[in-house]
Amino acid sequence: MLKVQSAPVTAVPAKIRSAVERDSAWLFVLPALVLSASVVAFPVIATVVFSFTDWNGLGTPHFIGLDNFRALFGEARFWIALSNNFIFTSVFVTLPMIVALIASALLLIIKFGRTFFQVVFFLPVTIATIILAQIWRGMIYSPVTGVVGWLQGLGLAVSNPLADPSTSLYGVLLVDMWHWWGYLTVIYFAALRQVDVSLIEAAFMDGASYIATFRFILLPMIMPTILFMLLMTVIWSFRVFDWVFILTEGGPGFSSEVLGTLAYKTAFQQMAVGRASAYSLVMSILGLVAISIYLRVQYKSEKLS
Repeated sequence: MLKVQSAPVTAVPAKIRSAVERDSAWLFVLPALVLSASVVAFPVIATVVFSFTDWNGLGTPHFIGLDNFRALFGEARFWIALSNNFIFTSVFVTLPMIVALIASALLLIIKFGRTFFQVVFFLPVTIATIILAQIWRGMIYSPVTGVVGWLQGLGLAVSNPLADPSTSLYGVLLVDMWHWWGYLTVIYFAALRQVDVSLIEAAFMDGASYIATFRFILLPMIMPTILFMLLMTVIWSFRVFDWVFILTEGGPGFSSEVLGTLAYKTAFQQMAVGRASAYSLVMSILGLVAISIYLRVQYKSEKLS
């Protein structure tokens, strides 16, 4: 009986194998790239293009060069909105971050009720913004049906902060911070629970207090999480729109106006889409600056480690 010997199977050359793997990887990435390009890249490009035009959103755009930006930087309302954005962001990235770190450290100490407190802290994030804003405006800030009115009935000199130009921005800021700090607490607490327990036990055996352990062991270990959430907080706070628009619409006057509400009003009330695109482009550039700073800090920390 004749035996047929099959030819030996030769191994695929490394160059061909790497090329196939590279091409197949692009096939998996392609759907995400197409979705990102259609949803993100196209609106960004359109915003950049329209910022150099005079367009009302309906007719044909007319190229006017840098006229929108010249008018923008010479407009007092723009500088008020920009300064309000910086005030909003500077407060928003400090108080909620500090309160969230303290609350997450306390959650790490207690043995019972952790799940309950996490649910309570995280609950405001799950509720629609318009509902929370209406609750604060009607049940807390209102001088007729809210807590402010009840305190006024007790003879206390309390007024609705949303109606005062000197406090309207901070009234909105308080609502947004209340909505945000619980989310940060849950994130930080999850990061703290990932720290190696042996490091904490070794610190306690050496006689370190909990405050010292948190400062010199826990805090450095979760620093990547803190930096990332700091970046996200800066971006989200700087592009704030919904809380301001629902609670004050940028008023009284322009006291609580931010770039987001200014761009919206310019585009849909004044029908100046080109000018509104210029406002949006400024917001995007400042957001890119924040991202660049974060990436630089992250690169330096990874290089040192």
